[in-house]
Parts: sequence; structure tokens; C-alpha cells
Amino acid sequence: MEQFRLVLAVILSTAILFGWQYFFASPTPNFKPVEISATIDNQINISPKRERYIESIVKDLSEILKQDFEQSKRVRIFNEYVSGSINLQGARLDDLILLKYKQDLNTKDKVVLLSPQNTQKSYFAEFGWLSINNKFDLPNNKTIWKVDNTNSFNTVNLYWINDQGIKFTIKITLDDNYLFNINQGVENSSSEDIVVYPYASVNRSYGQNESNAMVHEGAIAVVDNQLTEYSFSDLKEESIEKKQQKGWIGFSDKYWLVSILPDSNALFNAKLTGFSNKYQAYILKNKITISPGQSFNNIIRLFAGAKNIDLLHKYQNQYHIPLFDRAVDFGILYFITKPIFLLLNYFYSVVGNFGVAILILTIFIKVLLFPLAYKGFINMNRLKVLQPQLVAIKERYSNDTVAFQKAVMELYKKEKVNPMSGCLPLFLQMPVFFALYKVLSVTIEMRHAPFFWWLKDLSAPDPTTIFNLFGLLPWHAPSFLMIGVLPMLMAITMHMQQSLNPAPADPTQARVMKYLPLIFLFVFASFPSGLVIYWTWSNILSIIQQIVIKRLCLEKK
Repeated sequence: MEQFRLVLAVILSTAILFGWQYFFASPTPNFKPVEISATIDNQINISPKRERYIESIVKDLSEILKQDFEQSKRVRIFNEYVSGSINLQGARLDDLILLKYKQDLNTKDKVVLLSPQNTQKSYFAEFGWLSINNKFDLPNNKTIWKVDNTNSFNTVNLYWINDQGIKFTIKITLDDNYLFNINQGVENSSSEDIVVYPYASVNRSYGQNESNAMVHEGAIAVVDNQLTEYSFSDLKEESIEKKQQKGWIGFSDKYWLVSILPDSNALFNAKLTGFSNKYQAYILKNKITISPGQSFNNIIRLFAGAKNIDLLHKYQNQYHIPLFDRAVDFGILYFITKPIFLLLNYFYSVVGNFGVAILILTIFIKVLLFPLAYKGFINMNRLKVLQPQLVAIKERYSNDTVAFQKAVMELYKKEKVNPMSGCLPLFLQMPVFFALYKVLSVTIEMRHAPFFWWLKDLSAPDPTTIFNLFGLLPWHAPSFLMIGVLPMLMAITMHMQQSLNPAPADPTQARVMKYLPLIFLFVFASFPSGLVIYWTWSNILSIIQQIVIKRLCLEKK
């Protein structure tokens, strides 16, 4: 029975790890933002090392923007974190570069979040008005807006006057980070009442249609204080409509978010839809009646940038945005994942290195679980003392499995030993393990976070491999042969930890345990290096812990 339980436990553990890697590990996302190098004065340089299809997109985008600026069809808007422009045709925010984030560690190219409609991967926001009649003209996507001379680097004032003398204004103000405040104004200079419905929409022409259980990529909506996520495939199957609700909607990618944020007390109708390869998140406010000689302003906000959790918290509190922090996909273990991230982020604020913060977090968890580890070690030692008796029982009942199991249970009961207590600390660590995996995989703070030496990105697997002598040989090993330094250290420390525990009496059990570090070596090789650091350091601390507990037990004797 013991042999069966151990083999079953090993098989289940391995299945969980392999299954997690297959079903939950984040695949290479289809959404790869266009990469360009750009300065605030919009002098765009194409990187010569880009792949051919990416080069065509970048060239297309740069030529469009250059032509628009030459023809005075755009006005710039920027701060320390973003650089972009407003398209005067349609008053669209369709050009936005995230200045603080590179596409990868091997280039200086920045991430382009928003792109014009006539590019291969368009992504833009627009604002306007609808009406229930055709008594007066409204601005549309063909309208050429004029620019007020009071513009500054972070504010754009636009206006358009129709043939009836009705003036429409859009004031776009960018704060110090990623939030755009949109003030839609209407001045009624006509001789009769006008009725308008302010709207805002986010539109994109691409999306990841394959579901990814590790991180949500698609539409996101918080309505009536409930978070709902829709994949791009969901939007193709049916449109999602919400009427007379409060909240916010938008599109979420792994690290980026573009969302429409109405006033917290404002009611609106929302619609999320997709057809062909185009997707839209749309908000329509309630009707506004403006009498002759009167004016009205509608305030709405747009977030377009990186999902930094501290920044999301700030906006959530400042503008009373419900569940805005949930834009970061912490998953079903949210109640564990987020506290672990906040604790990890706190340690990072103290030491300035996420790798070191992971080491401190591991120590914290080990201290927290020390009482259980101590109890488990005592039970393991008792089991070691009972080994000769277990061997004798096995020999006595070699042909009677039921009698053998009964005799073993009676021995455990007599000696007050629980053979499973040693596994309890490991079981308690598994939620932490998966939560840390989630943190490393979805938080922008961990993206490209370096440790030391060759580890430049804790959210990526160890880039070294023993099959090219850790980079000494000019050969790029295939992914299944990427067995780096960290996974090897993890396997070695796992073996060392096993050597301190009593060996199973059964030869089959002993062989299974012997090969377990080798199995974990190949499984962990593809895990984020930050996760392997956690597991390796945890093994080392467990070894130290067992030595300390052993000495404490000897002193008591």
C-alpha cells in the first residue's frame, strides 16, 4: 500500500507539473506590438534587425505618421512615459508609444500600443456624439478638426463648428502617466434644442483567438461591481451588451490595457463586439438636451498603457474606479497571488532587485511554515527508527498484502507516527508555487526584471544550456534541450535534500525517489527563472532547516 501511494503521489506531482506547463504556461502570444525606436519629436528610425513582416508594418506606420505630420493632420501629445499624436481627421488617439518598455532585451525598440486604422495592426480610441435625428450635422470619422493655439505638450484642444453654428470641442489632457482625460463639449448657438448622446470607443484589428489559461487577453468589463472577461473568440460568436450600468470596459493584453473609464456615478450603455478580425469596446452615455445659447461638457477618461499595479491602485482610489486593479489577471488564486505580489513588491522596494526579493520571500515563507516543518521532521525521524520493524513486518506478511497493511497501520498508531505529516509543508507550498508562477507570468513589474550575472529576465526561462557548454560553443540548442544552470542547481539541491531523509525500505520506492530530481530537472527547465530561483533557494533552506532541527533534537536527548 505504501509503495502504491508513493508511486501515485509521484505520478500525480509530475502530471500536475507537466500539465501546468502544457495547459497554463503562457505560449508566445499572437499580440506582438509593433517595435520602433521613436523620440518625442517623432523622428522614427526603423531597426535593421527586425523580421521582414515586422519591418513592413513599421515602415507602413512610420510613413503614414510622417506623411500626416507633413500635411499638418496630427498634433503631438507626450509625457515622460508615452509619446503619441492625435489624428485631426476624426479626432482619434491612434498613435501611442510606451517609452519605458522595450519589446525585448536585445533591442532599444519601444512598444507601440496604438496605431492608425490603415495600418496592419490598427488600435485606436475615438470620441464623439450621436443623435436621434438629422436636423444638424455631427462630427464623424471624416471630420477634420481644428487645433486651438493654447495646446501644450500634454494637452490638445480641438474644435469643429457645423453649418448650423453648433460648436463641438474635445479637450484631451494627458496626466503624468497613462491616463487621458477627455472633455467633450457642445455649445448650442442654434435657435432650437439639440439632443446628443456622447460616446467613446476603443477599436482594434487584431486579437489572440486561441484561449490562454495562464493570462486573459481580450475584452474586459467591470459592470455592477463584477469583473467579466471575454476572449476575442467570444466576441466573434456574439456581441455583449450592458444597459444602464456603471463601471468600465476595454481590451486587456498580457501587460497592456486600453480601457474607457466613465465617471463612477455615470450610467451608460456598453457594447463589446467582434467581426472578421475587428473588435470594438463601445460606451454610449445617456442623452443630453442642450437649449439654445447653452453648452454642456461630458467628462470621460481613457487609460492606455502598462498594467502597473501601484498605478492601477492609485487611479482606482483617486477616481473611484471599481476593481481597476483586477485588470492584472491574478487568476482564481487572487486571494493568494495578489498578497504574494504585494509582499514581493515591498521587498523589491527595500532591496531594489526582484531576484533578491524572491530570496527574501522564500525565507519569509520558510519561517512561517517552520512549526510544520519541525513536526514533519520529527515524524520522519520516527519513521527512520521504525524502518527495521517495517522490514520485519514486510518479511512476515510477504504474501498477505491486507495483513501487511493492517500491521503497518497498527505500528504507526502504537508509535503515534503520521507518515503523511512530512508532506504537509510541501502541500502548503504548492499554492505559493503556483501563485508565484502567476506573478512572474502576468505582472509588468516582473517583465524583463534582472537578477545577477546571466539572468536578465526573471519572467523568462534560464537562457543557458549545458548542451552548448553554457554559451561557450556557437550553437543554439532547440527548446527541449535548454537545460540551464538554474534547473541543474535545483535538481542538485533536491537530491541533497532527499539524501537527508530516510530512504524508503522498498527498492521500487527508492528508485522512484532517486529519479525524481531528474524528472524535475527537465520540467523546471522551461519555467520562469524566478520560479526556479524560488524552488532552489527553498531546497537549500530546507537542507539548512533539517540540519538545525536535527541538532535541536540531539540537544534535547
